[in-house]
Parts: sequence; structure tokens; C-alpha cells
Amino acid sequence: MKLKLITCLFIFMLSLTAQAQDEPRRYFDTFTVYWENDTFFGTDRDYTNGLKLTWSTPFLPDPAVSHLPDWSRSVVNFLPFINNPEKRRAVSLAVGQNIYTPEDTKRSDLIADDRPYAGYAFLAAGFHSEAAGRKDTWEFSIGVVGPHAFAEDTQNFVHDMIGSSHANGWEHQLEDEIGLGITFESQWRLLHSEFGRGFSGDFIPHLGGSFGNVSIYANAGAEARVGWNLPQNFGTCPIRAGCETASAFISEGGSSIFQKDRFGIHLFIAADGRAVARDIFLDGNTFTDSHSVDKETFVADLMAGIGIEYGNIKASYSYICRTKQFKTQDKNQIFGAVSVSVTY
Repeated sequence: MKLKLITCLFIFMLSLTAQAQDEPRRYFDTFTVYWENDTFFGTDRDYTNGLKLTWSTPFLPDPAVSHLPDWSRSVVNFLPFINNPEKRRAVSLAVGQNIYTPEDTKRSDLIADDRPYAGYAFLAAGFHSEAAGRKDTWEFSIGVVGPHAFAEDTQNFVHDMIGSSHANGWEHQLEDEIGLGITFESQWRLLHSEFGRGFSGDFIPHLGGSFGNVSIYANAGAEARVGWNLPQNFGTCPIRAGCETASAFISEGGSSIFQKDRFGIHLFIAADGRAVARDIFLDGNTFTDSHSVDKETFVADLMAGIGIEYGNIKASYSYICRTKQFKTQDKNQIFGAVSVSVTY
């Protein structure tokens, strides 16, 4: 039943995208792939893989130009902070999957002092506004935690392809549970400084929070960037609800602005701190008994990386250090993140 629900929602999301593109004005014009994995640093534990695919509309400088799908208008006109019609507004749709495992995947018994096996497959709709160097985002997500997230199948498929052994403890993963979440985040593009000959820098703080049975937290952080032909967006971040970068293309007349041969490159460092009240992947299932561990209340991500822009393509690679998420975790986690956006 839950599998059928997720399948129907996925088909519904794709139909919305296709419907928008069949109309005279093309709404969704940017596709982004986010991929995070700890194999970049030779490990296979904790948050071991994340994949998110996002379709997004542009921000339009002229708010009178229609660029939002009809089904989204009532939502953006209702939500606080983005319901001002004078702001540039955008919509994004996403599908993704996250995978979590303990450190010792060779053991088949339940490892009481390590995190539970878990998978999460989800759909999300994001609603964004931008004005005067500020971007506000609401993201609403629905998904499934447990066997019907197909995390075990995904991991086994990839391990078979690369000749790696299977994890042996998936029978102890969290039980099936529908996950619902609402996230809000604001970002500000501040302190933009021109250094000459195309070089510049800026500073992008953010503040937000999330509520639902999957996670409850408040977060804050910032990113600093410096480079040549710095993009006019709101930075780069790991897979985090409410932190969509693909919809930040500045556009007008219904199509995105990009110079065919324009090249830009920049370096960035960033930090995000979270005060965590709930994390289903550590606290365990909400309504049934399951494996759980004592989580840390405060968690931080430290990130550094490089971003490249060429014509209608944007790409980034990030190195991310995540502090300990539960009491018996023996060390911080390090993983890599890659994102590629194409505007068409």
C-alpha cells in the first residue's frame, strides 16, 4: 500500500512537470543532480549515500510575466514571506533517496551502540521568492522510511556493480513509516565586493528550521565565496531541505539568461549548525518500537569546495565534515558532494 502511494506520487509529480512543459510557456527549465557519498574518502558508514533530482523554474525580474505553473499559484500566494507578488518567485520539484548504515556492515546481528540501518525515499515541492538580495524557501516533503524506501536494494545493486560486498544487517533496519516534513529557510546575499577584472566575493548567511516526524531542528550558518565571474545565486549546500540552488537562475522573458561561452569559477567555505529535537534515523520509528541510539542535540556541517559555471551548466564539488550525530559515534563523518545543474 505504501509503495503504491509513493509510486503514484512520483508519477503525479512527473505529470505536473510534463504538463507545464507542454503549455506554450515552458515553466521548468533547470534540472539538477545532487549526489553525496562517503566513498570519496574510502568509508561506508553513517550517512553513506544521498541522491536528489530537482526540476525548477526560473526567477523572473518582471513579476507580471507568468512563469509559475497554475497548480502552484494558490500556494505561493498563501505562504508567508513569499506571497508578495512584487518578489521574483520560483517553484521546484524533487525526488530523492538517502541511505544510512552502521560502521561495521559485516555483522549480521543488531549493533545496539551504533546507528540503525535506514533508508528514506521522498518527493518534495519547493516554493521560493527572491528580492533585494534575500531568498526565502518553503519545502514540503512526503516519503517513506523503511524497507519500501528500497535502500537495501539500491546499495546492493551499486555494490554488485563495483564488486563490493553486501551489508549484512539490513534485517534490522527501521520499519516502514510515512514521512512528512515542512522546512523553511531564508538566505541573504551580503557584502558583495568587486576586486577588479571579474574577481569578486560575497557572504551568504542563512537561517531556518524543519518540522515533521522525520526531523525537527532549527539551523543557522553562512557561506563565503570568492572567484571570477561569481554567479548571482545563493551559494552551494549539501542535500538539505529548503536549500535549493537550482531555482536561483536569474531570468526574464520566460527563459534563463546565460552567455553561451561565459565561464566562471569560485571557491567557497560554509558552515551549518543545527539544534536537533528529532532525527528519525537515530531516534527510531515514531509509532513502533525499533532500534535507536541517543542522538547529539547540536550537530554541525563544515564544507569547502569549488564551483564552476560554463554557459548553461553549473557544477560544484564539496568536501563536508559532519560532527558526531549520536553519543556512541566514535568520530566525525567526512563525505563528498557533487551537484550539476543544466538550464535548457
